[in-house]
Amino acid sequence: MASADRPEGHGERTIPQAEVLEELEELPFFVYGTLRPGEVNHDLFLRGRTAAEEPARLPDAALYEGPGYPYAVDRPGSAIAGELITPAPGAYGELLVALDLLEEYAGPGHPANIYDRTAREALRPDGTPVRAWVYLAAPPLARHLARSGTRIPGGDWLRRETP
Repeated sequence: MASADRPEGHGERTIPQAEVLEELEELPFFVYGTLRPGEVNHDLFLRGRTAAEEPARLPDAALYEGPGYPYAVDRPGSAIAGELITPAPGAYGELLVALDLLEEYAGPGHPANIYDRTAREALRPDGTPVRAWVYLAAPPLARHLARSGTRIPGGDWLRRETP
C-alpha cells in the first residue's frame, strides 16, 4: 500500500516533538561499562575525542552483567557509578554515530535496539545534576534482566567481582 493510500495515523511511527528536540541536543554521555577510562572501548572510541571526563552517578538505575559488558536498567532507589564524557569541540557528531553503532541503537523505539539512548540526569560528586545521554537496556532485554539477570552489587562495573 502506498503511503498516500494509508489511512492517516496507520503504519507509520510518529516521534513526539520532545524526542525530536532531545535528539538534537549535544549532551555529554554518561558511561558505566567498557567505555569508562581504562576499559577497552574507552581507548577504541573515546581516546582523543573528549574535552572532559569526570566521575558521576546515575540515580534510579541498576547494573546487570552481560557477556563481557554491563547493561543499565531503570531501577528507582538504586544508582550506578560511571563517568560523564564531554566530547571535544567538533567531535560530537562523529562520536554520537560511533557510540550508537557500538551500542546497537537504531533510533527511538526501534525494535532492533539492544540499548536505548535516552537523556537522563546524572550527578556529579558534589550533587550537581547534569543532563546526559545514557544507553539503557532496551525494554525487552530490561524485562529479561529483571527476571533472571545477575545484578552487579554496588552498581560499579569497575569494582565487580570477576571469576
